[in-house]
Amino acid sequence: MMPSPAIRTLIVDDEPIARQILHEELGRFSDIAIVGEAENGEQALAKIGQLAPDLVLLDLQMPGLGGFDVIHRMPEGALPIVIIVTAYDEHAIRAFEAGALDYLLKPISQERLTKALDRVRTLHGRPRDVAESLGRLSEAAEPPGARARKVVGRAGEEYFLLNLDDVLAFQAERELVWIVTARQRYLATQALSHIDSRLQGTVFQRIHRNALVNVNHVRRMSPLSSQRWLLTLSNGQEFTVSKRQAHNVRRMLQW
Repeated sequence: MMPSPAIRTLIVDDEPIARQILHEELGRFSDIAIVGEAENGEQALAKIGQLAPDLVLLDLQMPGLGGFDVIHRMPEGALPIVIIVTAYDEHAIRAFEAGALDYLLKPISQERLTKALDRVRTLHGRPRDVAESLGRLSEAAEPPGARARKVVGRAGEEYFLLNLDDVLAFQAERELVWIVTARQRYLATQALSHIDSRLQGTVFQRIHRNALVNVNHVRRMSPLSSQRWLLTLSNGQEFTVSKRQAHNVRRMLQW
């Protein structure tokens, strides 16, 4: 039986001693390969983009860009498993409940680290689950009342965490839901009804039982009848508004 590939790991913490301790503790595990360290959020983002780690041990409290800022600004295509490292229990619990695979409280115990890495091994190699976890964690990093910023999409066998500002529309085709961007389409991992519920109160409007559109990307609204409209998005794609949703278009026209 072939051994599992090493889990490529990035340590992010502004305290040199904390990074050293984590480095030493992780060295006890033969399947953990430390590929780099970062002492602040800017370095973390750069190294995540350069190194594409499988796992990021991420300190939340850092000067400048903190851990949640790093999650918000994760480079496109990066899908690391995230373990939160913090000295503050309330921050860790909030992150863990939201989607972080696990959290470690300082000072970190060997037993707690072992359990966290067991969770990592379970998730390693399951990109959809990793993407969903990172998406939930990104939402939890938002201030209360703020809108969601990310959505998970699949292209081929790869999963991507997409910025909602870049999404033009969600379009259902039978059991499939497509995420439409200016460059390409991705398959959503959730039903359109769930996406609609999640995006209530945002710039996304339901215009048909099979479509949600980002009103910021609507470039033309052409009447087909007194109660039907044809919407043209910034990529040239057209959508028909159903009679039932015509009031949404009238509301959009007032914006």
